[in-house]
Amino acid sequence: MTNTRYYDEHQDQIFKAYQALDPEELHQVWAKDLIKNRKAGAACDIGAGSGRDANWLAKLGWEVVAVEPSKLRELGKEISDPRVTWLDDSLPSLKTLRSLGHRFDLILLNAVWQHVRTSERKRVFRVLCELLNPAGLLLFSLRKGEDESENQAREFHPVNSAELIQLGNQHAVEHRAEYLNRQDLARKHVNWDWQIFEMPDDGTGNLPLLRHIIVNDNKSASYKLGLLRTLVKLAENAPGVVTKREEDYVEVPFGAVGLYWIKLYHPLILQRGLRQRPPGPGGYGFAQDAFYSLEHTSPSVLDLGYRFDVDRADSLRKAILDVCRNIQIMPANFITYPGDANRQVFECEAKTVQKHQGPVTLSKDYLSDFGTFRIPSLLWQTLGQFACWLDPAIVREWKQLIIPWQNKGQLDAADNYAFEWGSSQRETTTVSSRARQVRNEGFPLTCIWSAKLLKSKSNLAIDHCFPWSRWPNNDLWNLLPTRADVNLKKSDRLPAAETLADAQARIVSWWERAWLDTPQEEQFFIEANFALPGLSSEKPSLERIHEATEHQRRRLKQDQQIPEWPPLNKAIDLS
Repeated sequence: MTNTRYYDEHQDQIFKAYQALDPEELHQVWAKDLIKNRKAGAACDIGAGSGRDANWLAKLGWEVVAVEPSKLRELGKEISDPRVTWLDDSLPSLKTLRSLGHRFDLILLNAVWQHVRTSERKRVFRVLCELLNPAGLLLFSLRKGEDESENQAREFHPVNSAELIQLGNQHAVEHRAEYLNRQDLARKHVNWDWQIFEMPDDGTGNLPLLRHIIVNDNKSASYKLGLLRTLVKLAENAPGVVTKREEDYVEVPFGAVGLYWIKLYHPLILQRGLRQRPPGPGGYGFAQDAFYSLEHTSPSVLDLGYRFDVDRADSLRKAILDVCRNIQIMPANFITYPGDANRQVFECEAKTVQKHQGPVTLSKDYLSDFGTFRIPSLLWQTLGQFACWLDPAIVREWKQLIIPWQNKGQLDAADNYAFEWGSSQRETTTVSSRARQVRNEGFPLTCIWSAKLLKSKSNLAIDHCFPWSRWPNNDLWNLLPTRADVNLKKSDRLPAAETLADAQARIVSWWERAWLDTPQEEQFFIEANFALPGLSSEKPSLERIHEATEHQRRRLKQDQQIPEWPPLNKAIDLS
């Protein structure tokens, strides 16, 4: 629904009407059979209205994304459960929702389908299926009413169950249940049909494709595995790197692919000297003089958002150009679909980039100058969702591939260290120094999680909001001042939705004081735009960045099943 005028003009009246209905009674017809005994997971309420149904699901233990394009969204936020995250988006494209990279165990469209034009429904159904996890439920309520003036005012389109069931059959989802002619709780002239579908399996074919590339595909060098791991790392660590999203493909800057490739191969070749192809004449197509000139550059700084002086930036520019050209003619050209050697999985086009006359920041715009790299959209989603086990599988196969190519006595070098992601280390020095500085300036520095003042120098710690051990990220937005004892209690757990919501004002206040109008401001926004999903502006508001943080928290919980850290008991004296 793109026209929200009716709902915006009558928002207060509609909000009260929605909230007057008991969701437990409204949904009991299907809930008792389908979700009461189902493990709560990730849910999406599309056309959430006042948030009534989203809050009901949250109270049942679900983590909910509430999608609502009208002004009802702002009213709903005021009474929202902390486990509900709101999103301004609409059918038919759901562009912002899809950009988050989430999949859901339950998608609810209650009183929504009549807003979708008949000509758009097939496309919308396909998008909804793409957003479903295996065994996920897709629930529709179809409105049947006789008030033509109301139908016209609210731009309703005719709906019927047979059409929806046919769409389900076309998209190979199981028709799980239906409940027909349910009387509306408030209006005698309105009845509802419930149609419920279930995704039977992965349904995309991407997992078998990835297994084929990792295990079965012929490899005369490590390049195919290198490209695949590069894309896994981008999808996992930098979902915001996407520059364009279409129905079937996403585009990312080719320069970002080249940069991450260098980050992967730097320790393998420059530090450990591990062969990436069988012994013989010739070297590596991507490793020209510029690549070898980076020998004394730490892989940890070869990352999105970093700033380089003129000379180092030019060496890196040349190295990325060499890598992109080689990727285009080698692994991207030869990674094809099983049974169709002429059909490439990835599409790419490398471009020439001239030397800059000053320092260079590895921004999305700069890295886009190197060309575009296109990835099937569902495959991109799969790479991010299953990165936590795809990456070890790729590394395991990579090690087995290159061991026969090493010199005697060099086999021990093919160890875990060489395959560590950019030799990354947990780093909090910059943020710790900034925290002490703002406290000395008189800013009332508080522990993000306990809200207690940080008075003692010895009790100041810097916490990775999302645990380093599960998601290595030293971005400025992810590092927060805390009490040392609280940080110890949190350990490697993920903040629960309630915990992050409770800390929102303190987090935003810290970001504003620590990074805005400072030399690090550009770095702060670039890092957030790369690492967090759904940020469309180069300089979004801090509140919008916090919303994106909530979405990333939900994604990490769903994909990695990280144990959660509940809100601190405020009755406990932490002074």
